[in-house]
Amino acid sequence: MASPRKSCIQREDRSPASVNVDGLSKTYGQQEVLRDVSFKVEPGEIFVIMGPSGSGKSVLLRHIAGLEVPTRGALDINGLSPTEPETRNQFALALVFQSGALLNSLSVYNNLSLYPHEHQLCSKKEIHDRVMRALQILSIEHAAKKMPAELSGGMRKRVAIARALVMEPQLMLYDEPTSELDPIMAATIAEIIATLREEYAVTSIVVSHDRDLSLTIADRVALMQNGQIHSIAPPAEYRQATDPLITEFLNPQINLQNPRFKTLEATS
Repeated sequence: MASPRKSCIQREDRSPASVNVDGLSKTYGQQEVLRDVSFKVEPGEIFVIMGPSGSGKSVLLRHIAGLEVPTRGALDINGLSPTEPETRNQFALALVFQSGALLNSLSVYNNLSLYPHEHQLCSKKEIHDRVMRALQILSIEHAAKKMPAELSGGMRKRVAIARALVMEPQLMLYDEPTSELDPIMAATIAEIIATLREEYAVTSIVVSHDRDLSLTIADRVALMQNGQIHSIAPPAEYRQATDPLITEFLNPQINLQNPRFKTLEATS
């Protein structure tokens, strides 16, 4: 006789995760992508990582997700290493990919229910309840039967977030959640990330180029440059900053007489 499926761990049994990064470095061959990165994210915090392309943001996020092993240094979530298989059951983590990473052959509902169903994490009714609650929170329950190809870019982002919420995570990781979206939909995604803290009591780490998102919803913002943390501060301090690197990144000036790409060509 088959054993009954276990019940899902209820949301009230979870608390937001803390993240501690201590002297993290990552080298690929001769290229050092991360250099002595250290910071701590408090439970329930919305922590945004900004920086120019190639500064190491996405590599750092993959380390937090447990998809990469550091060359040097350490990283823990609630005191546990995310790369150790035996610790994966000790906290709930969800990653929202930049592309959404939806399976085009499955409906929205089946995209959300696939992982808990395949791993028999919950009863069928509990999976259904979790899926519908996630869709309702994001106001997309009407899309449950649609296929990903029928969705707009903004809807695909919301479905990807809903899929992560089905796991009722203690830590949500977002990789460029507003990329390729119009300003209104980008603002909608920013509002979703901010309000999920109240709905799910979750810690959020967001990698983003979106200045409006970063300086509006973040408790603190880390600015990366050349694989290092340049600064960590609340949004209000960034708005008042006079540091040339910060002001150039947040408010780049367009100079048609001396375009910066010509300077980059000369130094490359």
